[in-house]
Amino acid sequence: MTLQGKGFYIWKIKDCEGGDAGKIASVAKQAGLSHVLIKIADGIYTFNYDWNRRIDLVPPVAKALRAQGIQVWGWHFVYGDEPGKEASIAIQRVKGLNLDGYVLDAESHYKEPGKATAAKTFMRELRNGIGNTIPVALSSYRFPSLHPIPWNEFLEKCNYNMPQVYWVSAHNPGSQLARTLNEFASLKYKPPIIPTGAAFTEHGWAPTTQEVQEFLVTARSFNLSAANFWEWWNARQVLTPKHQIWNVIAQFDWGGGGAPDITARYINALNKHDHNQVAELYNDRAVHVTSASTIVGKDKIRAWYQTFFANVLPNGIFTLTGFSGTGNSRHLSWTARSSVGNVNDGNDTLGLIDDKITYHYLHYTIS
Repeated sequence: MTLQGKGFYIWKIKDCEGGDAGKIASVAKQAGLSHVLIKIADGIYTFNYDWNRRIDLVPPVAKALRAQGIQVWGWHFVYGDEPGKEASIAIQRVKGLNLDGYVLDAESHYKEPGKATAAKTFMRELRNGIGNTIPVALSSYRFPSLHPIPWNEFLEKCNYNMPQVYWVSAHNPGSQLARTLNEFASLKYKPPIIPTGAAFTEHGWAPTTQEVQEFLVTARSFNLSAANFWEWWNARQVLTPKHQIWNVIAQFDWGGGGAPDITARYINALNKHDHNQVAELYNDRAVHVTSASTIVGKDKIRAWYQTFFANVLPNGIFTLTGFSGTGNSRHLSWTARSSVGNVNDGNDTLGLIDDKITYHYLHYTIS
């Protein structure tokens, strides 16, 4: 079954809703979460275990979440120094907790020399222990070109890739997510991507509500099945104003009103080569601007696209490569391939009224 919807990572259970399992499940249900990812191990050691009282904190939370129809995934920070032992604790926790899925978090330690062998060992032992029916995901950096970890050794045996698309010190989650998708598309192994967005603060930086909304809208625009956020305690207790970011995520209707965005509908209509369908995205008095002309009105826009599909980019295949903006404005970048030429620099600005395009500045060159 494909993982779908919104998920949140939990680091330390005791910090989330006072450690109250019932409250965690209730809050997750109210937020419309489909899954929660709980830290279950760190290296070769169990995590979220109260060693003073000798109580595993995960089972009651897992039970309460399942009672609300929410999937329970476990995540595990791995170092790669003792991959066999790390796999053993992963197997023990996955089976003992009857988890719906498992996430391995491999970061800077896996940049060290020789760690490709460790990754192969870990994944082999993990799969031998849990079988192939339990989904496994990799959580790591957003741009593989900048981080030389053994991507293919991990992703070969993963069902999902959950890159950490944290736009720390920046304000462009849409374009960062688009770059993430493009970079992973160049790797040998390409499991479906479920990105993790930022719901935390670091070095004085924090995401805005508009940025979080943009991240979610962009994920739906690319038809991704799910998205996650790091991290529960930060979103509920640390970020200010309190609960503001959490509420934006909770109110986003993943399965309904949240998608598809106008940008996705526009690209989809282009790929159908249907000038009538594209024209219906515009209001009656829309303005359409290119370097060659400015036209006004839906009928003229309809005729422009009819010519565009027939003569300019016949049978074109259009790809949305970047997206930003919410509310009444959008900026998108795109590419196209056709029998008469290619576009590598599509760059558009949309102005919207009532979710209809009222102004469209369209730029592209054909090579």
